[in-house]
Amino acid sequence: MAEAERIIGTPEVGDDTQPEPEAALPKGRRRIVALLVVAILAYLLDLGSKMLVVAKLEHQAPIEVIGDLLKFEAVRNPGAAFGFGEAFTIIFTCIAAGVIVVIVRLARKLYSLPWAIALGLLLGGALGNLTDRIFRSPGVFQGAVVDFIAPAHFAVFNLADSAIVCGGILIVLLSFKGLDPDGTVHKD
Repeated sequence: MAEAERIIGTPEVGDDTQPEPEAALPKGRRRIVALLVVAILAYLLDLGSKMLVVAKLEHQAPIEVIGDLLKFEAVRNPGAAFGFGEAFTIIFTCIAAGVIVVIVRLARKLYSLPWAIALGLLLGGALGNLTDRIFRSPGVFQGAVVDFIAPAHFAVFNLADSAIVCGGILIVLLSFKGLDPDGTVHKD
């Protein structure tokens, strides 16, 4: 019991010491705040970049950023990664909504800052692409995602996709290190 209390930051009974100023929020709440800050930042960067691309780059020639290696090119993608599954836009919308629900449910048990960052990236990216699928043409739950980062010999993607991939890589690394979202470490 004492170990669980140490992990979640619950004071022992009869402990009259005052919490330190930085411990004003319980450890779990601070992790949720971190998750939300990362998610909001990822979402707003994605949303802002897509608004800029639609306003300034759509129906224009691609902009060469690094010669032929990297261009900014407005592309509407109704499918998943690499344009696969264009006929299944509604399924990708449901998957994104499901990911968001899972992250929100998992956040209640979150006591690890690295996991908060990883899940925040996933949440922000999923919200960014879900916003496109709900509000962009051709219609609700059928919208095409705005992609614009076009590296040579690779698929065109956006900042939401980047956030999702970075969050996924971080989750894999945390799993290999044995760190769980609740802060426990497995030494297998």
